[in-house]
Amino acid sequence: MAPVEDRRWARDLRSTFRCAGALLGLMLVVDHFSGRLTLRRAALWFALAVLLFVVLYPARVRAGEGWLSTRGLLRGRRVRTDRLVSVRCLDGISQRLSLRDEFGGRVEIDPDVLVNNPDLWHRLAEDSRRSLASGTLTCGATALRRIAQRVERETAETVFKVSGLE
Repeated sequence: MAPVEDRRWARDLRSTFRCAGALLGLMLVVDHFSGRLTLRRAALWFALAVLLFVVLYPARVRAGEGWLSTRGLLRGRRVRTDRLVSVRCLDGISQRLSLRDEFGGRVEIDPDVLVNNPDLWHRLAEDSRRSLASGTLTCGATALRRIAQRVERETAETVFKVSGLE
């Protein structure tokens, strides 16, 4: 089976470029019309735009049979989904799903990536069932069940919207 990846990654990357570019453009225009634009200030605004780009850069999520990987701006991480030890939902500013395998691999992803990409979710769900069956997954069945319910609910809502049965 061929690897699957986040279908919305390219769109999210374009949005990241647009946000950083809009910030840079806005700051340069404001400085220009206020008469305070200098090379030093332009470099500062450029650095700020680059920092915003780095912060907003979306992780590229891919999955194949037995593995899931994320690739950020500077590094990538990979986890064996057929040998999972734990799956946890981490709450904070943004919710994250933390996956850990028995070899020490650890990946954190946004649960929305799984909700918006049923192929990725199917791959993870299938492999995590193998982990449950083999007994390696000792912590996380509840988190996976919650994600499954959310994916099913979102898929059903999408079907109803597309068919006009809202």
